[in-house]
Amino acid sequence: MLNQIKIKLALKPLFFYSSPQEPVIADLTASCPFQIRAATPTDLTGVAQIIAESFHSQNGLLGWLFPLLRLGIHEDLRHRLASPAPHHVCLIAVDPNAHAASDLVGTVELGMRFGDAWAQVGRGFPYLSNLAVHPKYRRQGAASGLLTACEKVALSWGFQDLYLHVLENNHQARQLYLKLGYQVHKVESHLNTFFLGRSRQILLHKRLNANLII
Repeated sequence: MLNQIKIKLALKPLFFYSSPQEPVIADLTASCPFQIRAATPTDLTGVAQIIAESFHSQNGLLGWLFPLLRLGIHEDLRHRLASPAPHHVCLIAVDPNAHAASDLVGTVELGMRFGDAWAQVGRGFPYLSNLAVHPKYRRQGAASGLLTACEKVALSWGFQDLYLHVLENNHQARQLYLKLGYQVHKVESHLNTFFLGRSRQILLHKRLNANLII
């Protein structure tokens, strides 16, 4: 099975697939019951919904803003996928037993960050963002499967280091990342951490095993 994954990675650049019939990025059935593939235009509505539900409240005043936040996420993602950077992919996890093809399990993005993120200069490194799983599929291995798939993609790009941010008070996510081998690289503090009482961001790092795609 791993040899099949390696062949798929070698045959196609892992950017944005234009057809939902493209090969699965990673078949992780040994540890994950879901299929993982690159997102297509027809997936955008479901992806935006999962991300919005995971990071924004639908209660109170924020509930009124939720449709706008979801639309903003949708348009940002549509723009990134329509004009992909040399190293960028949005992955989704799909339940092969789901009745509706539009029912998505989870999603994650893998791209590049730079020393100066605004100017995109300095040494670039693979960076994970927007990891989100539908509530009814949580604690079933979807997040781990998506993260493992990202590791395979990063290795296929020629990188052996992977980074992501997690909020200091997000104990469940921190536990997952540490379990998967991520380590604290830097604890970042900003002015809003002190004046607004917001949680600090922790930059995590993982050194990847090159044998993962062999």
